[in-house]
Amino acid sequence: MKIYNTYSRRLEDFAPREDGHVRMYTCGPTVYNYAHIGNFRAYMFEDLLRRQLKVAGYRVTQVMNLTDVDDKTIRGAREAGVSLSDFTATYKRSFFEDLRVLNIEPAEHYPAATDYVPEMIVLIEKLIAAGHAYRSEDGSVYYRVKTFGDYGRLAHLDMSGLKAEARVSQDEYEKESIGDFALWKGWDAADGDVVWDSPWGRGRPGWHIECSAMSIKHLGESFDIHTGGVDNIFPHHENEIAQSEGATGCKPFVRYWMHCGYLVVDGTKMSKSLGNFYTLRDLLGRGYAGREVRYVLMSAHYRQALNFTFSALDAARVSLARLDEFRGRLEEVAGKAKGGSGLAALAPPGWAASRLGEFQAAMGEDLNTPEALAAVFELITDGNRAMNQGSVSAGDAAAVLGVLREMDAVLGVVAVPEAVPDAAALELLEARAKARTTRNWAESDRIRDALAAMGWDVRDGADGAKLKPRRA
Repeated sequence: MKIYNTYSRRLEDFAPREDGHVRMYTCGPTVYNYAHIGNFRAYMFEDLLRRQLKVAGYRVTQVMNLTDVDDKTIRGAREAGVSLSDFTATYKRSFFEDLRVLNIEPAEHYPAATDYVPEMIVLIEKLIAAGHAYRSEDGSVYYRVKTFGDYGRLAHLDMSGLKAEARVSQDEYEKESIGDFALWKGWDAADGDVVWDSPWGRGRPGWHIECSAMSIKHLGESFDIHTGGVDNIFPHHENEIAQSEGATGCKPFVRYWMHCGYLVVDGTKMSKSLGNFYTLRDLLGRGYAGREVRYVLMSAHYRQALNFTFSALDAARVSLARLDEFRGRLEEVAGKAKGGSGLAALAPPGWAASRLGEFQAAMGEDLNTPEALAAVFELITDGNRAMNQGSVSAGDAAAVLGVLREMDAVLGVVAVPEAVPDAAALELLEARAKARTTRNWAESDRIRDALAAMGWDVRDGADGAKLKPRRA
């Protein structure tokens, strides 16, 4: 497997530190609002990476942090008039709900920053002792960038002429010149009751130190892969390297850095002021399915900018319907063979094995999803042609279904989880049956429409009406 390492700016053969086991850290959400589709572009790339590593035979230990203390979360809690923990709890729950809708596999650990402040304090103490950090008069602690000779290597910065003594008083900053950054922030009135005791006085951690403390706690002082969006490269990931290696005596912090490109909407940067800012919930409210959104988010190579459009969502719906139709044809041909130990174990026909090889090669070459998806649809074209010619046996069909399952272990869009109607839907179905018995067709149609709005199609048959989930 080859991956592009941001640190070296080249494709590299992947090899974990521990044979057969990959340790991976992914920058998660700041839980001050619902995650937007730009956030999920990064989480989708990380999910594909995780799945590909597992398919390649590795055991994966993934850590995704939850930033639940920073300027944004504190400000949001203060404006809402609730505690920080109550404020962030809502957005933590919604984040995990969104992950399920998008079929993103759960990480092994989701550490929240507020649970790791003692570990952050220990790291800061080590940095002060090593001469990498210093206290300020207001009780804050800053990292002295000039003490770390490799600062700027991840972002490939020219450090000449940059001010090393500049300070930053808050997490939200954008600047062209870099300077010393906050590890600990002395308390001020805007923080309210969000405060911890430390050897330097009362205050709270800076944003960057949070990720170093949580990654080291769960993955060790050196681990394999660190991911995020390109906007994280500088200053966040650059600062993570400086503070982590500064605290551990310059042990290599991360072997492979991987970053995904930006998401734009209709060719323009996503912005609330432009009216093109969307959360996953916004898209679901417009009638799109999580499966369709997932498909669009993986359609471009992760290192390229992704242009998100509603026409792309509509095209995803058509593509997925074509895939579903193909799978349905295979299931019909396979019949009961796919459940048998004999026919289902047969090797796939040559055309299917060839497309699977193309798919695997594409995903193994730095997660080339456009080429991988092309292999999927070439498989569909080949398979439909073969079935039209009557040259696909039950065993062949069962084997091709196995090929689709292998592809879907990475893509996560082929199989549709079996939906089960809840009590409310079943009650409406019974009411519709009664309406039809009394020939109240208007009421029957009304109930059918109500069920459709709930995501169910009614299928009438000789053995009564059944509910089937509406297809994406």
